[in-house]
Amino acid sequence: MSDEVKTSAAAAELLAKRGLGDLADKMGIKLIELAAERSVATMPVATNTQPFGILHGGAHVVLAESLGSFSANVWAHEMDKVAVGIEVNASHSRSVGSGFVTGTCTAINLGKSLTVHEIAITDEQGRRLSTVRITNFLRDKN
Repeated sequence: MSDEVKTSAAAAELLAKRGLGDLADKMGIKLIELAAERSVATMPVATNTQPFGILHGGAHVVLAESLGSFSANVWAHEMDKVAVGIEVNASHSRSVGSGFVTGTCTAINLGKSLTVHEIAITDEQGRRLSTVRITNFLRDKN
């Protein structure tokens, strides 16, 4: 996998200023694509498991919320605002014990004050593991 991230100009500017953040780094999240409308990232299962040896449900949510927040902030940045999460929910439908997972974030709504994104987490065979939805509020930077 290449270290080059496919981004919009606004996304590239945000990444240069903020990076992905400490938690994303600790979780091993690797960004592949970033734009307001769609973002993609991978995360290793190893080091992110719960005691039964499967990917922790909270790790699914960290990957998803990171992607949704990154995308929402790209949108907010273009309006000189910042996106802050106000709601997240997740439904886990399958477990995984090894390899990498991929999160694909798709915008459902990009508004003036709210964004809504859906994130599908899949395994290396493309099977859906969880579905997450995040709503972000767009507020002034001050």
